[in-house]
Amino acid sequence: MYQPIFSRGLSGSQLRLSNTMRQLWNEHVLWTRMFILSTAFNLPDLQFVADRLMQNPDDFADALKPYYGERKAAQFKQLLTEHLSIAGKLVNAAKAGNTTEADLQRRSWYMNAEDIARFLAMINRYWSEKEWKDMLFEHLRLTEEEAAYILGGKYFKSIDKYDEIQAEAMKMADVMTDGIIRQFRVQHT
Repeated sequence: MYQPIFSRGLSGSQLRLSNTMRQLWNEHVLWTRMFILSTAFNLPDLQFVADRLMQNPDDFADALKPYYGERKAAQFKQLLTEHLSIAGKLVNAAKAGNTTEADLQRRSWYMNAEDIARFLAMINRYWSEKEWKDMLFEHLRLTEEEAAYILGGKYFKSIDKYDEIQAEAMKMADVMTDGIIRQFRVQHT
C-alpha cells in the first residue's frame, strides 16, 4: 500500500499543498462524472459542465507554476486538456454505440496517459513513470467502467465505481504532493 512521505504529519505549507492537490484531483473526477451524466441524459447543463471540467487543467497549471514554471505548467495543462477532450469523445462514441470510434479514442486515451506519466517523471525525479502510468491506467479503466454503468442504466454500480475512482484520485494527489515536497523540500511556513 502506498505510504506518502508525509504520513507522520504535515507542516502548514505542506498541508496547503496537499489540500490543493486533493481538491484538484477530486474536482477532476467529480466534473468528469458530471460530464458523463449530463451526456448520458442529454441534460441542459452539458455545456456548462463541460466548460467547468475544462477549467481543471488551468487550475492544475496554476498550482504547478510556482514549482515548475510557466512552460512546464503549460505542458501539463495541454496534456490534461487532451486527456479530457479524448474522454469526452470516448463517452460520446460509447453513447452512440460507435465501437470503432470508441476503440480509437480509447487507444488515444491510453497513449495520452503514457505521455502524462512520462512528462511527470521527467519534471520530478521522485515521480516514477511506471507508478504514474499504473495509476493513470487504473483511473482510465475505472472511469470507463463508470461511464458504461451510467450508459447501461446501472446507476448503483456507477456510484460504487465512483467511490473507487475517488480513492484512486486521492492516491494520485498524495503521490503528486509527496513528489513536490521531496523535490522542493517544502518545509514549515
